[in-house]
Parts: sequence; structure tokens; C-alpha cells
Amino acid sequence: MTRPALAGGSAAEVFAAFLKLGLTSFGGPVAHLGYFRNEFVVRRQWLDERAYADLVALCQFLPGPASSQVGMAIGLSRAGYLGALAAWTAFTLPSAIALVLFAYGMATAGDALGSGWLHGLKVAAVAVVALAVLGMARSLAPDRARATLAVLAAVITLAVPSAVGQVGAILLGGAAGIAFLRGGAPSDHVSLPLSVSRRVAVAALILFFGLLLGLPLLAAGTTNQAIQYFNAFYRAGALVFGGGHVVLPLLQAAIVPPGWVGNDAFLAGYGAAQAVPGPLFTFAAYLGAVMGPAPNGWAGAALCLVAIYVPSSLLVIGALPFWEELRRRPLAQAALRGVNASVVGLLLAALYHPVWTAGILGAGDFALAITAFLLLFLWKTPPWAVVALSAIGGAVLAAL
Repeated sequence: MTRPALAGGSAAEVFAAFLKLGLTSFGGPVAHLGYFRNEFVVRRQWLDERAYADLVALCQFLPGPASSQVGMAIGLSRAGYLGALAAWTAFTLPSAIALVLFAYGMATAGDALGSGWLHGLKVAAVAVVALAVLGMARSLAPDRARATLAVLAAVITLAVPSAVGQVGAILLGGAAGIAFLRGGAPSDHVSLPLSVSRRVAVAALILFFGLLLGLPLLAAGTTNQAIQYFNAFYRAGALVFGGGHVVLPLLQAAIVPPGWVGNDAFLAGYGAAQAVPGPLFTFAAYLGAVMGPAPNGWAGAALCLVAIYVPSSLLVIGALPFWEELRRRPLAQAALRGVNASVVGLLLAALYHPVWTAGILGAGDFALAITAFLLLFLWKTPPWAVVALSAIGGAVLAAL
């Protein structure tokens, strides 16, 4: 059965909700998915667990930053196209502005990268992701078959630590669902109130591929530097699978050899990107600001930031209407039972690497992590407060 969604929200409501997350969501895309689940599934109840897992599974298939795409889809389902724009703007702007300011010479940010508070943020991400794994496993992998599938997906993802492993685990989950998980009760999940028609979706997909194929030809026939930048960043956003970290080698290969940005400046910006909340794709704003040839500065930052996100937004708009219809079919629901279990496995694998391996380096870190988990799980402390307390705890541990 399908229950009606909680629709009718405003773009201002979406903007406010995502702005809070944009200011406090440290820890990378996996942690972001944990923050999103806590905010929009548990607290605000804008969508249910299965609908959220469906969105996560879809965005794992699509190239681009999965957490940002999930955010745009949530905004789209809540308040239409303006909601999608509000979600992207609010979640992206804080880190983009911080990185542009760093590009203008915030030397103290470089010093902060080695301080204990930054490590405390990584520890907070351990607690956030652990809570997300626990909550999603309870509803999406509640029996032996799906729990086994989740663990198998985690093993595959850890054994093949790349986008190939992630997509392979999801495909295996879908195939296992069709083979072994048929005949279950119909999924009782929120049907997303999408306002995207098939005509608009097809137009978005045509535009996506048109830009992907046409921009290189346009760039080859002109010396306009803005078009060169837009082409390079659009291709990076359109072709990367596996999240924000995977885009870095693509960008480095596109902009360092031509001399647009020096390698030292590139690596300095990458370091700074680890210290700000929000999506790692906002690294594009820093690169646009420090580019040698104009446009650079704030104009270059805006150009490159938009260019790297355009393919993601087109893919979300283009794929969601078909995904929404497909997931209602009985065979598709069986596949999605397996896919959702695999998504739990992906989160479980990410809890170990990179979240746990980067955050837990000793007994003090473990003590801080379980304290943060206790605050989130039993004391229901707001995530932003847990993030702040973890940062303070990390600084204290570093000083001891």
C-alpha cells in the first residue's frame, strides 16, 4: 500500500532546514546521509524510511555527489523546483563561502587543519553514521535473509573499495531481491509528491547528455576561458561515481596540467575542504576563486560551483519520475527490498572505512565516539550540539 506523503511545504521551510545542516554536517557524504535521515525521516517525518532508502539507492546509481542529490530530491518532493533549489543552495552555500574566503588568504584555516577540534569532528561522524546504520538496519534488514545480504554487500564494498564495488553490491542486492525476496507484503511507504512530468524528465536527460557531448566541442572551438572552466567542471560532475573524494583526481587532471591552478594551491584547498561542513564538491568554489586566468575570485567560484552541480540536478530531475513509478511494481519492490538491504551494507562498510579508520585512532577517540552515540541515541541531543561537543572533546584530547 502507498500512503500519502506530507507535502505542501514551502521553499523557505526547506531552505531553513537545509541551512542548519549546511552549517553543521561534517564528516563527508556518508555522514551527511545520516544527518539527513535524522532530520527528515526521524524528526520532521517528511518521508519514511523506505522512501529515503529508495532515494539513497537511486543516487548511488547516478554520477555526482550522492548526498547533495538526495538533498535536492527531498527539497523537490517537499516544495517543487524551488524546494530543490532551496535545498541545494542552503546545504552548499556555507562551505562554498568558507572555502572562497580561505582562497582569499585565511592562513589561519591552514593552522586549524592540524588541531584537535578537526579530529573531534571526524569522531562525531562515527557516532552519526553508526546511528544511521542501526536505524536503517532495523527497518530495512530486519530478518536473516536481508541482514545476510547487508553484510555481504558490506564485504563486497570493502573488498572492492571503489564505485565499482558500491554499484556491484547494489546490483547484487537487486538480483537477490528478485530471486529470494518476492511475495512479501506490499511496501507501505510514502509516495513522494513529485511535480516532475515525464516530458520535463526526458528534457532534463537530453540536456544532460547534450551538454556532456557538446561542451567539449564548444570549448575546442573557442578561447573563452569561462567556457573552458564550465566544460572542465561539468565533465567532472557528470562522470564521477563514488562521491566527493573521487572527483579530486578528475579535477586535478583537468586544471593543474594547463596551469590554471598550481598543485600546491590545489592540495591546500583540498585540505581546507576537510575542515568545513557540507559537500566536498564545494571544493570547486575554492578552485574557481584561485584560478590563474580570469574569471576568478567570486565570479570564478560561482561559475565553477554551478558547473559541477548542473549535471547532478539534471540527473535527479530526469530520473526521479521513472524511479517513482518503477518502485511501485511488485517485481521492482522485490528488487528494492534487496537493494535497500545492500544500502545498509554500504553504510556499514563506510562506517568502518573511511569513517572509523579516520576517526578512531586510540582509546580516547573511542570514548568520545561512544559518548557522542549515547547523546544521539538515548538522550536525543541535536546533532549540531553533538558535533560541537565532539569538536571540544577532540581539542581536549589533543591537549592532553
